[in-house]
Amino acid sequence: PFEIGDWVRSPDKNIEGTVESISWRLTKIRTFDKRPLYVPNSIFNTIVIENASRMSHRRIREVIGIRYCDIGAVTKIIDDVKNMLARHEEIASDQTMIVNLTQFNQSSVDFMVYTFTKTTNWIKYQEVKQDVLLKISEIIDKNKAEMAFPTKTVHLESNDKGPFEK
Repeated sequence: PFEIGDWVRSPDKNIEGTVESISWRLTKIRTFDKRPLYVPNSIFNTIVIENASRMSHRRIREVIGIRYCDIGAVTKIIDDVKNMLARHEEIASDQTMIVNLTQFNQSSVDFMVYTFTKTTNWIKYQEVKQDVLLKISEIIDKNKAEMAFPTKTVHLESNDKGPFEK
């Protein structure tokens, strides 16, 4: 399921890194913090192995919250984000692409962005994701809306008496 140079991971065990060597008895994996990990080959018969090197695309999945007072702009923002992703040269237009309102949250109206990049390279993926997120921020700003952050609104009852009067 893997060869030298592949990035492998096991959700069953604490195994993740790049395969450096494979011998009759064990496989050497270099973890991302540069530690060598020696795994007996018999272990691979009993655990699930994910080979991230063989993925076809990388997924971007983000939930973005807009302030409730900007709810009138949400439909236009969603449409603009869909159009931006469809035109983005690093987004795989032949893969699933979803941009939809998902929930009314405590402090925000949330929409989800779900799409895939053409690249599987982790560094290039991070650059593409950054570009997409910054463009989404520009779209929100262009539509005169703002991203939400946790807030609380306090409604005080008004009466003619002062706070210490009965």
